[in-house]
Amino acid sequence: MNGTGESVRGLLAANLRRARAERGLSLSELSRRSMIGKATLSQLEAGAGNPTIETVFSLSRALELPITDLLDQRGPTGMTVVRAEEAEVLSGEAVDLRPLRRIETEDAIFEVFDQQVRPTGTQSSLGHVGVEHTIVQAGRLRVEVDGSSAELGPGDCVAFDAVLPHAYTAVEGPVRSVLLLQYRPGNRLDLEGEHSAPG
Repeated sequence: MNGTGESVRGLLAANLRRARAERGLSLSELSRRSMIGKATLSQLEAGAGNPTIETVFSLSRALELPITDLLDQRGPTGMTVVRAEEAEVLSGEAVDLRPLRRIETEDAIFEVFDQQVRPTGTQSSLGHVGVEHTIVQAGRLRVEVDGSSAELGPGDCVAFDAVLPHAYTAVEGPVRSVLLLQYRPGNRLDLEGEHSAPG
């Protein structure tokens, strides 16, 4: 995710403060939009607390930003190597994500994650900006999107509009997959009347 060893907490704190200031949002308003407590937001902006997948996706939704805008530190171009042991894991109810790469073109932004789904429950999301692509590498994964479901095995891929409610469940033991989030530049989500936290 970053080549300096800076922690997820530190990057999230700096990027969250910047994004909130750019939008002219108070802590109270961001709390209302994200359904994250004001005290928790204050801790996150101070570089404290323990951000989860649910927290980061909720902030991404409320601020209408790609996830890596909250977690990444821009560095020099050229060869980029992300070592497995150096990329911090962002954990949720049943998923562990390791941010690997952000790719920007004139027409799109892509975020690449190593995604592991634990057989301990279901990782649910109420939706967020972008198009979500998941490619299963090992294990069997059940994907539910807005009332439809599919079971995927190694080599299978699914893609869907991530604004739709969706969920991942490991069917027979852990699942290893690649998660690719695709955004259009300026991708926005109409949040009018929608303030539930995503996963």
